[in-house]
Amino acid sequence: MYPLQLDVAGRRVVVVGGGPVAARRTAPLADAGAEVHVVAPYLCEPLAELVGAGRVTWSPRDYTAGDLDGAWLVHTATGDPTVDDAVAAAADAQRTWCVRADDAARSSAWTPAVARVGDVLVAVTAGGDPRRAVRLRNAVQTALETGELPLRRTRPDGRGRVALVGGGPGHTGLITTRGRQLLAAADVVVVDRLGPRALLAELDDDVEVIDVGKTPGHHPVPQDEINRILVEHAQAGKQVVRLKGGDPFVLGRGGEEVAACRAAGVPVEVVPGVTSAVAVPAAAGIPVTHRGLAKQFTVVSGHEGLDWAHLAGTEGTLVFLMGVSLLADTAAQLVAHGMDPDTPAAVVEDGFGPGQRVTTAPLSGIARAAAEAGAQPPAVIVVGDVAALATTLVTAD
Repeated sequence: MYPLQLDVAGRRVVVVGGGPVAARRTAPLADAGAEVHVVAPYLCEPLAELVGAGRVTWSPRDYTAGDLDGAWLVHTATGDPTVDDAVAAAADAQRTWCVRADDAARSSAWTPAVARVGDVLVAVTAGGDPRRAVRLRNAVQTALETGELPLRRTRPDGRGRVALVGGGPGHTGLITTRGRQLLAAADVVVVDRLGPRALLAELDDDVEVIDVGKTPGHHPVPQDEINRILVEHAQAGKQVVRLKGGDPFVLGRGGEEVAACRAAGVPVEVVPGVTSAVAVPAAAGIPVTHRGLAKQFTVVSGHEGLDWAHLAGTEGTLVFLMGVSLLADTAAQLVAHGMDPDTPAAVVEDGFGPGQRVTTAPLSGIARAAAEAGAQPPAVIVVGDVAALATTLVTAD
């Protein structure tokens, strides 16, 4: 067998048959831009929808001689061997490739099971065993979607792009499949300190990795410079991934980076991530909402200049990010503005990481407990009744 891809856009393709098998053949042809004409006395619902949408044309009758005139490709799926024989013979006589749904051994062409991610298409045949082909296709599809197969171009198309990828709280299994796809295709990765950095080991040796990670009180690469790096590499035709911890749009300055790319005319995609505001408490067994305890939660950047009266009076759960160094002031301000000093509180360090640790205490004592434990960033602080549910769950390796 000789594998081949066909450009059917604008070319006449005839499908004989109106049942579900014919529908499965017709839809991809219409998607590929073929001028599809269906010959069948009746249509199943999916085919009828294609006809109703004007995507294919239909002759509501049985197949007759001459129906294949001008066709570049033919599919026959009538369920009647006599009709399928006639269609195949007519196609062969006019030197047109014909796919028979009823008998692969008597076809002159075959449709593979197809795995597709972006502009990558993998066609699978399996020795005339369609179910085997589908199982193989599904495995390939999963590997493509999860970035396990190499998606990076070796012949660049010159169209630079930026993707802001939320990497989740740091565990490599908590990045989205779309994020893994884009990372596998990247030429340049601009990475934060809290992103899933272990994934960088899977990149090709010539992928440029630019570390712009910040630590408390130390920002070696200012935001304006990060914006410039993203735009510059994309304008050079590179596929750029900005790999962040958590979610790009939750206290991650993703909005600023998107604005910079758009202002420079650079295409940009945002891939949401699992925010540490929810995931890290979950790693410690703390649900940010829980029936009977909290109907809402508020996410706060743990820095100065906050409306303490509003926060102290807020119902539900308070989640503070980047607030370990200011924990004593945070607790004091909340109590001073009316929050019950016995409100449960928890500090979850290195959520989903090897150093995960949970410290719990009433709000009035959480700063002292965290200091005695030597709590260090990265950590998430939870204040509210749900913090009493904290456990020391063991995370997956």
